[in-house]
Amino acid sequence: MSLKVQMVFGTRPEAIKMAPLARVLKHWPGGELFVCSTGQHREMLRLDASYARVQPDIVLVHGDTTTSFVAALAAFHRQIAIGHVEAGLRTGNLRAPWPEEANRTLTGVLADLHFAPTDKARDNLLREGRAPADIEVTGNTVIDALLWMRDHLRSSGWQPAADSPLAALAAEQRLVLITGHRRENFGQGFEQICQALAELAGRYPEVQFVYPVHLNPQVQGPVRGLLGGLANVHLVAPQDYPHFVWLMDRAYLILTDSGGVQEEAPALGKPLLVLREVTERPSVLEGGTVRLVGTDPARIVAQTARLLDDAEAYRAMNRVFSPYGDGHASEKIAQRLLRWAATAKTE
Repeated sequence: MSLKVQMVFGTRPEAIKMAPLARVLKHWPGGELFVCSTGQHREMLRLDASYARVQPDIVLVHGDTTTSFVAALAAFHRQIAIGHVEAGLRTGNLRAPWPEEANRTLTGVLADLHFAPTDKARDNLLREGRAPADIEVTGNTVIDALLWMRDHLRSSGWQPAADSPLAALAAEQRLVLITGHRRENFGQGFEQICQALAELAGRYPEVQFVYPVHLNPQVQGPVRGLLGGLANVHLVAPQDYPHFVWLMDRAYLILTDSGGVQEEAPALGKPLLVLREVTERPSVLEGGTVRLVGTDPARIVAQTARLLDDAEAYRAMNRVFSPYGDGHASEKIAQRLLRWAATAKTE
C-alpha cells in the first residue's frame, strides 16, 4: 500500500524525538517519507509550497512548538490529514507553560490522529471531545531515542572528546545535572534557581554541578552572574545529543524545568527535581522518582540536600520508572498509520 508521509519539525528536540519514527517509516514497503525542517522560523512561511509540491497523504507534527501548530494549520487549510505525535499533554492553563500549552491544545483541535504517550494523555483528549478511534496510546518516541543512544554509548565505551569540558569531570565525584530554559522562569525564577544552586555549591564542594546553559540572554544573564566563578559549578555550552545523554546517564541526580527531561530522567532511573510549579506530565509523579519543587530557593536547597545527604531517601528515587514507553513507540505509530491508510484509501 502506498502512503506518502510528510514530517515537519523546527527545533533540535523535535528532530531528536522524530528521528526514531523517521527511521521506521523510511523502511516501509510502499511508503514514502518526506522531512521538512523549518528551523522554527526561517522556512515556516514556505510550508504551504512544500505541501503543494509533495502532496502528502498525512502530515506528522510533534508536541507543542509553534512550528507544530503552524504546520498543522497549514495542512488543515489544504485538507491534508494531520497526525500529532506526543498528543494530549495538558496542564489545563494556557499560560503555563507559555506558549507550549496553547500550541499543543490548538494542534490537538486540528489533528485527525492523536498518538498519545500515556493513558492520562488519552483521557485529556477524550475530555476535549476527540473520538476514541482517533487516539492511539503509543508511548513517546523520545524514549525510543534515549534508550537507543544510551545503549549505543555504553556498548561502544563512548566518552566525551579530550577537548570537551566534560572530559575534565571527575569520575569518582557525584554529579548534579541542571537544565533550565522555560520562559515562565525568566527573571525572578531563574535568579532564585541560581541562588539555590550557589548555596548548594557552597554547601557541597565535593559535588560537581554541571549546567549546560541555554543561549537565551535571559538565561545566560542570571546564570553567569550568580554562578560564574564557582569552582565546582561547570557552566558549559548546550550539548549535542550524545553528550547530553552521557551526562544524564552519568548524573547522580537531575534538576530541570524541561518537559523532555521529565520523561528521560525517570527512564534512566535518575532522581529528578522539577523546577516548575505545574507539569503537563503528571504520570511521572506517580512513580515517586520525580518531585515538583518550583523555583523557591529554600525548597530547591532542601530537596536537593535531602537526596545528597540521605542515602535511604536517594535509594527510594533511584530506580527506573518509565510511564512514557518501552522504546517501541515508533513501531506502534507506524502500525497505526498503516491501519489508517488502509481505511483512508478505501473511502
